[in-house]
Amino acid sequence: MDFPVPGRRRETTGVLHAIDLDVPEGRLTAVVGPSGSGKSTLLLCTAGLERATAGSIEILGTDILSLSPRKQAAFRSENVGFIFQEYNLVSSLSVEDNISLPARLAGRRVPKSRVDDAMTRLGIAKHARRRPDRLSGGERQRVAVARVVANQPRIVFADEPTGALDLKSGHVVLDWLQALPAQGTTVLMVTHDPHAAARADQVVVMGSGRIHAVIPGGDSRAVSDAVLAAQSVDEAGDEAA
Repeated sequence: MDFPVPGRRRETTGVLHAIDLDVPEGRLTAVVGPSGSGKSTLLLCTAGLERATAGSIEILGTDILSLSPRKQAAFRSENVGFIFQEYNLVSSLSVEDNISLPARLAGRRVPKSRVDDAMTRLGIAKHARRRPDRLSGGERQRVAVARVVANQPRIVFADEPTGALDLKSGHVVLDWLQALPAQGTTVLMVTHDPHAAARADQVVVMGSGRIHAVIPGGDSRAVSDAVLAAQSVDEAGDEAA
């Protein structure tokens, strides 16, 4: 994956290198690494929000790079949910309208009972008619998770979903992300936090745009050690260069 160098129209710089990754269906996969490791770029490319400059990306049997931008958007609308650190809520809409918005944009309707159930399960039912700017950061992120729970996408992409949250709110969000695979949803989560990554079934450790290791989840110390090992390899490579 290459990006243009600002101020140099004909020059590009590589961000992702020789990525070969299989994300198991119906599982939670975490991508962990320091800032600048390429983990968010990997997620954006996989979701089709950034266009990879080489290779192929297959989701649910579809090579999304072969689709036009319009067809990519339609594919995401039908199959994909997003949870980002910035919440991505529409400030002019109420909580319950934000939750049902993705389905409405796709020409579908989420039953009100399902929206109500999602709000109740995430503890935000009392805020149903409030707008996002009246909520705390933790409550806004719960709205983003409720939107996923209510719309039941087949795949969820989560980019630093707990990065701006307090410890309690972060645990609530991680609990729900960890529960989604039981409903048949595949989750790909990017985080810099080894403890959050360890909640996953599979952990992908990145550094300098490369995958350094793929390890089982469950052990935050093993994740931390893998991240430190990746950093050591990257630092040694920088010194050699």
